[in-house]
Amino acid sequence: MKVVHPLKPIYNSESKVLILGSFPSIKSRENSFYYANPRNKFWSTLEKVFKEKIKNTNQDREKFLLSHKIALFDVVYSCNITGSSDSSIKDVVPNDIKKIVDESKIEAIFTTGTKAYSLYNKYLSKDVGIEAFKLPSPSPANCKRGIEEVLVNSYIKIKEYLD
Repeated sequence: MKVVHPLKPIYNSESKVLILGSFPSIKSRENSFYYANPRNKFWSTLEKVFKEKIKNTNQDREKFLLSHKIALFDVVYSCNITGSSDSSIKDVVPNDIKKIVDESKIEAIFTTGTKAYSLYNKYLSKDVGIEAFKLPSPSPANCKRGIEEVLVNSYIKIKEYLD
């Protein structure tokens, strides 16, 4: 099924780090915000990395990101996708990531998972001119034992690019 990305990018002129997912899950599309599945470990991982509680509202999550100079978006603008499965993504039209980089102070780009990383490299890396770091996926589909510790130990690299 052809789906168009329904969420706006989160960033401002002070953003230094851009975190890119592949495409919003069904839950994220239903809740009009990124990583909205309660079983997704994205927000709990950032809480541990920054040692800060993030309230469970879209507004508070956006405020948290911007206060830490973190931009958030996805690689894919539109695609054919089955459910929320990254492996089913086909017929990709990428988002305009260069616009975000040009309008901010982005120094580093991180992708949340292998699919976002491969799509960024295929469609955007050359134009954007910043090599991405691949982080483990916080998705409930990536629920191997000890994943919380792996996520925190990986995502802490984001802080190296922030004040």
